[in-house]
Amino acid sequence: MSGKPIKLTFDGAHGAKLAARLDLPTGPVKAYALFAHCFTCSKDLTASRKIAEALTMAGIGVLRFDFTGLGGSGGDFASTSFTSNLDDLERAADFLRAEFEAPKLLVGHSLGGAAVLAVAERIPEATAIATIGAPADVDHVTHNFADHLETIKKNGEAEVSLGGRPFVIKRKFVDDLASHDLARSVAQMKKALLVLHAPMDQTVGIENAGRIFDAAKHPKSFVSLDHAGHLLRDPDDATYAASVIAAWAQRYMPMGPATPVEIGEGVMVRETGLGKFQSMVAVGRHRMLADEPESAGGLDSGPSPYGFLSTALGSCTVMTVRMYADHKNIPLDAVRVEILHDKIHADDCSECIGDHLQKGGKIDRFERKLTFIGNLDADTRARLLEIANKCPVHRTLEATSLIVTREERD
Repeated sequence: MSGKPIKLTFDGAHGAKLAARLDLPTGPVKAYALFAHCFTCSKDLTASRKIAEALTMAGIGVLRFDFTGLGGSGGDFASTSFTSNLDDLERAADFLRAEFEAPKLLVGHSLGGAAVLAVAERIPEATAIATIGAPADVDHVTHNFADHLETIKKNGEAEVSLGGRPFVIKRKFVDDLASHDLARSVAQMKKALLVLHAPMDQTVGIENAGRIFDAAKHPKSFVSLDHAGHLLRDPDDATYAASVIAAWAQRYMPMGPATPVEIGEGVMVRETGLGKFQSMVAVGRHRMLADEPESAGGLDSGPSPYGFLSTALGSCTVMTVRMYADHKNIPLDAVRVEILHDKIHADDCSECIGDHLQKGGKIDRFERKLTFIGNLDADTRARLLEIANKCPVHRTLEATSLIVTREERD
């Protein structure tokens, strides 16, 4: 099961803010993948979404983004090139590496497939590459505006219609395409390769798949997409391709945490720039998001600050009870804790004693509901409740803490 895609932005290689979506599984993330869309397409194409959904079902997080000047990304498409696309892909991998974990899988559609093949060696953590309808020569893309090539060469640029939308194609874009030797990149690539292609593809012929496959070293695989169209607009075709990639990738990827960048001691929290409240939280090598619910003006992309506080109390309680039960050989099969948080007036707090009554105004009230599963007598259950109250986070919340604040300058 997959969660709601998280909207993100990061700096592209040439200064533009690139719009991205991070699709995460609802359970633990076993690995991360990076997806590159087709020429003049976007991260939100049917194929992109379906592949992300299928990979998250397999426990793989997926970052898909719009190249410079396309979709929701900033910058001018006319100033881009295939080389700048490769630079954006590398920058996307850098973003994943810094904020979550470097991608182990690269997936590319059409020209995006050629891009992941060309950039693969620049992303050392990637062990598996999958392409969908990819051309064997990157300058194959010029067939999309073949009628304008003479004008582009003569005048330096021309406005062309691609997919019903106008784009300015400059001569440097065409010249840059011709400068790349994709077959050489594929031959030198020391990574597992999956080539998916439709035999009846009218945009990028099936012979391209053969040339890519022949150039690659083993391990390599080919899967026919039968009667699918080049853009996989039929959801069934996109779902099939996605499911094949998800199943294949797990064979060639180490499905465990790599060694992401650690921040040292403490917790680091910074704004992402998205929404009013979304923040990136870094704890050692772990990455997560903090946010507020949509009802409070947030994006609901992560727990709220009080959600994290309740999580700390709940997880500490579970650990404390488990440690005690194991030490005393208590037949506790499982323990479950539910935490409810609210702010109430001290005068209305029937459970408050001592210092709590002297604070006045509103106080925080955490209600902790414990469920003990196992063949336990009443005395044992009562003792486990007592132990829950000895949880270190419980004691911290009940005690008076000292918070020292100072400014750190970059």
